[in-house]
Amino acid sequence: MVTRCVEIFLHFGKAGENAPALSDDELVAMSVRELNQHLRGLTKEDVVRLKQRRRTLKNRGYAASCRIKRVTQKEELERQKAELQQEVDKLARENASMRLELDALRAKYEALQCFARTVARGPLSPGKAATASVITIVKSTNHTASSPPFSTPS
Repeated sequence: MVTRCVEIFLHFGKAGENAPALSDDELVAMSVRELNQHLRGLTKEDVVRLKQRRRTLKNRGYAASCRIKRVTQKEELERQKAELQQEVDKLARENASMRLELDALRAKYEALQCFARTVARGPLSPGKAATASVITIVKSTNHTASSPPFSTPS
């Protein structure tokens, strides 16, 4: 803040010539008790003017600190939002991966159920039906790196 001097000039009397000059910083920083001591002997008009000037300066300080606080909070909230968005994206990728894995397991399960029904019906020739069912299972599943193909039963 630029320091300006607030000079109290009294229009009448010899006190005006000796009136103290206070900088804006001094005026804002002084306690009410100190201010009242400085105001002794001044006219009512000068007291009102000086108190109003002090109030204006204090309000400017409050407004400045409020702006700083608001900007700081906004930056913090934006940082948190970015972190949460990254977390949401990560969870969405994990969810999609798990859905793919679930679909693959469901397909394997259905293939096994189909194989079990075929075996339960009793094949016409035991060797031929078992081989055909195993081939069907292997062809109907999608193999990924994490899920190796079924091995044929012995």
